[in-house]
Amino acid sequence: MRIIPATARRKRNPAGVAKLRERKIEVVMLTGDNAMTAKRIAADLGIDTVPADVLPGQKADKVKELQAQGKKVGMVGDGVNDAPALTQADVGFAIGAGTDVAMESADVVLMKSDPYDIVAAIELSRATVRKMHQNLWWAVGYNVVAFPLAAGVLYPFVLSPEVAALSMSGRTLIVAINALLLKRVKLTGIRQSPKAAPPPEPAKPVAA
Repeated sequence: MRIIPATARRKRNPAGVAKLRERKIEVVMLTGDNAMTAKRIAADLGIDTVPADVLPGQKADKVKELQAQGKKVGMVGDGVNDAPALTQADVGFAIGAGTDVAMESADVVLMKSDPYDIVAAIELSRATVRKMHQNLWWAVGYNVVAFPLAAGVLYPFVLSPEVAALSMSGRTLIVAINALLLKRVKLTGIRQSPKAAPPPEPAKPVAA
C-alpha cells in the first residue's frame, strides 16, 4: 500500500512516516512545489519518492499511475485541488482543518488535523477486519457442528430444540462481546487532548 501525504510539514509528520514505513507502507509526497523545495521537505520527513511540479489537475492522474502498478493507494489532502485525487484513491484521508470539498471527497476525516492519526486509522481498520474474521469463523464453526446435530445426522447424538435455541443466543452473545473488545485495542498516535488549565483566580482587593 502507498500513502500520499499533504506537503505541509507538521511537527509529528516524521514520526508518522517512520511508523508507516515500519508497517511496510511506502510513503510518496505528491506536491506542486519545485523539485528543490520538495526534496528538502521530503528529506526532513524521511520520504524517498517525491513527484514534484505536479499541477492540481494531475494529482488524480498520479494516483491512477500508482494504482495501475497494482498498489492500494491512500491519499491525504486538505485543499480543493486534492478532491479529485481523494476520490480516485482507494482510501482518502482529509485533514479536519481543510476545505469542505476535501472532507466530502474523503473516506476518513482526521478531526485533530494530525497526519499521525493515519497510523491509528490503519491499525483500527486492521483490528476491525481481524474481529470480523474471528466472528465469521465462530459463526461458521457453530453452524457446522449444530446443524448436523439438530438434524439427527449424528444420531444418537441429537441437539434438542431448546438447547439449539440457547446455543444460538450464546453464539450471538459471544460475537457481540468479541466485537466490543475493539475498545481495548491500543492505537498508535491516538492521544487525549491535554486538559485546559483552570483560569487564574481574580486578584483580591487589599485593604488600605
